[in-house]
Amino acid sequence: MDKVFKALADGTRRELLDFLFANNGQSLGELCKQMTMTRQAVTKHLQLLEEANLVTVVWQGREKLHYLNPIPIGEIYQRWIGKFESHRIEALNTLKQALEEDSNHE
Repeated sequence: MDKVFKALADGTRRELLDFLFANNGQSLGELCKQMTMTRQAVTKHLQLLEEANLVTVVWQGREKLHYLNPIPIGEIYQRWIGKFESHRIEALNTLKQALEEDSNHE
């Protein structure tokens, strides 16, 4: 999970993930057209995203297509965000019930 957090810490890598989210299955050339950096720099960022398992690749002939892998982000959500969100939902439900009880007494 450390590799995922390290990969997500960089704005350029998050931007690449956003591009893949918008249009999954892009080649290096397609991604480079959207970036303001060299092909080698984009390649290094994609390599880190692959190592973190945030991007998977599929070879189609001689072309390497990059796909967003949402599973590691989902795991972060479940482990770090979801447990905090359940408390908020519970608090909202309690507030809703209290307001409904108050309106029924009027």
